[in-house]
Amino acid sequence: MSTDTTAAPRESHARAWEGFGWGFAAKLVLMAAVNAVGLYVAWSAWDVEQWGVLVVSLALVAVADVVYFSRRRLAGKYIFPGLVFLLVFQVFTMAYTVYVATTNYGTGHNSTQDQAVDALLIQNERPVEGGATYPLTILISDDGPGFAVVGESGEVLAGTAEEPLAPVPGAAVDGERVTAVPGYDVVDLPTLLADTDLQQDVLELRVPVSEDADDGSFRTREGSRATVYASSLAWDEDVQTMTDTTTGTVYRADQDTGNFRADDGSTLPVGWRVGVGLDNFTKAFTDTNYSGPFWKITAWTFSFAFLTVASSFLLGLAIALLFNDTRIRGRAVMRTLFILPYAFPAFLSALLWRGMLNSNPDYGIINSLFFFGQRIEWLTDPTLAKLAILGVNLWLTFPYFFLVCTGALQSLPTDIEEAARIDGAGRWRQFRAITLPLLLISTTPLLIASFAFNFNNFVIIYMLTGGGPRFTDTSAPLGHTDILITMIYQISGVQGGSADYGLASALSIIVFIVVGAVSAVAFRRTRKHEEVL
Repeated sequence: MSTDTTAAPRESHARAWEGFGWGFAAKLVLMAAVNAVGLYVAWSAWDVEQWGVLVVSLALVAVADVVYFSRRRLAGKYIFPGLVFLLVFQVFTMAYTVYVATTNYGTGHNSTQDQAVDALLIQNERPVEGGATYPLTILISDDGPGFAVVGESGEVLAGTAEEPLAPVPGAAVDGERVTAVPGYDVVDLPTLLADTDLQQDVLELRVPVSEDADDGSFRTREGSRATVYASSLAWDEDVQTMTDTTTGTVYRADQDTGNFRADDGSTLPVGWRVGVGLDNFTKAFTDTNYSGPFWKITAWTFSFAFLTVASSFLLGLAIALLFNDTRIRGRAVMRTLFILPYAFPAFLSALLWRGMLNSNPDYGIINSLFFFGQRIEWLTDPTLAKLAILGVNLWLTFPYFFLVCTGALQSLPTDIEEAARIDGAGRWRQFRAITLPLLLISTTPLLIASFAFNFNNFVIIYMLTGGGPRFTDTSAPLGHTDILITMIYQISGVQGGSADYGLASALSIIVFIVVGAVSAVAFRRTRKHEEVL
C-alpha cells in the first residue's frame, strides 16, 4: 500500500498562501498609502522644523503597521482609526489652541525672527540713488521667473529669487538686451502683458545682485527695465539691531514682545512670534479695549443662550400640548406648518429677516406692514437689535422643541395621569406634578445641548446683525449683539482687520471651559432628578 507523501505539504502550502489573496493585496495597497501619507507629513514637518509633528506622524505610522500586519491585535484594528482621528482632530487642535493662546501670534507677529528680518529688509527697499538702469529680459524656468541683464563688462547675468545674479555662458545678446539663456525660456513683452499672474510675480520678484545682501537686488516696475534696490535698514546679527540708515535710529530686538524697539518706544511694523505666558488671558480682563466689551458680551451671551432655550422650549411645549389633544381636527396639517421654519437653512432665514427688518420702510416689510411705515431701527438700536435676534431665533428654534415635546408627550405612560385624575387632580396639577417632570427627564439633555449650541450660535448673530451696532467706547471691532464666538471671530481678523490669534485662542479656551462647566453641572442635576423620580 503506497502513501502520497506530497499531499500533506501541498495542503499546508495552500493553507499558508490562503491568507495572501485579494484581501491581503488590498490591505497592502491601503497600508502603503497610509505609510506614504505619514512619511509625507513627516517630511513636511522636517522642512518647517516641526519636530513634534515629525515624531508623532512617524510613531502613528509605525503603530499602524504593527497593528494591521499582526494576526493577534484584532481589537486594535477597529480602535486605532478612531484613536487617530481623536488625536488629530481633537487633542491636537486643543493643544495647538492652548499653544497659540500663550503666544503673541497675530498681525505683525506671524513668523520667526529671521523671517521678520527678511520682511523688514524687503519692505524698506528703495532704488539706489544714482544707480544704473538695465534693459531687462524676463526668464522662466522650473524654479519660477527670473531676470537676465547685460553686465557692465558685457557678460550676461541671470538669476532668480533664490539664486543671485551670476554669469551664464552661452547666452545670446542682441544689442543691450539678452535674447536667449541656456536652461531658461525667454518671455517676450506680449506674453507678459497677456498673463496677469506672471505680471504680478514679476513685479514682486527680487533677484539679489550678489551673495552679499547689502549689495541690494534687481527689481522692475514695468517688466522691461531693471533697477538696483537696496534696503534703508541695516541688520546687525551680532548685536541684534536694525538700524535705519536714513535717520540713524537703532531698533533693538526685544525678545519679550517680539519686536524691534527703539529707545523712544517706537517699533518696526513687523515682529515675530514669542511666548507671552498668560498675558492673553489677563488682557481680556484688563485691557480697556477688551475688558469693558468682554463683560458686556459675556452677559449678553448667557442671556441670549438662556432666553433662546427657555422661550423656544416653552413655545414648542405649549404648541405640542395644544395639538396633543385628539379633539383638534387637522392636527397633521397644522403640525407640518409649524415645522416649516425648521426646514429652512438658518443662514438663509437670517438673511431674509435682515431684509424684512430693514429700518427703511421702502425695503423693510416689517415696518411697512405692521408699523405704518415708521422708521424703526430694528438692527441699529442696541436694545431693538437684541430683541430682533431673540425673536428671529425663536422663530427658527421653536419647531425643534415642538417636535421633541410632541414625541415625548406621546411616549408618556397614560396610567399615571389616569390615576391622578381619579384621585381628583386637576389639569394644572397633573401637568405640574406628573407631565412636566417626566417630560424633563427626556428633554433636559436636549435643553443642555441647545444651550451649548446657542452659546456659540455664530450664524444668527453674524447673518442678522454682524455683531452691531458697534460699541462707541472702544477701538476694538466689537458690538452690542456680539456673543463670545463672534467676538473671537472679530478679534481673529478674518474680515481683513488686525488679527490677534493669541487673544482669540485664549477666549476660545474660556468659552470651552464655560460651556463644559455649565454642561457638567446641568447633567449632574439631571441625574439627581432621575434618581428622585
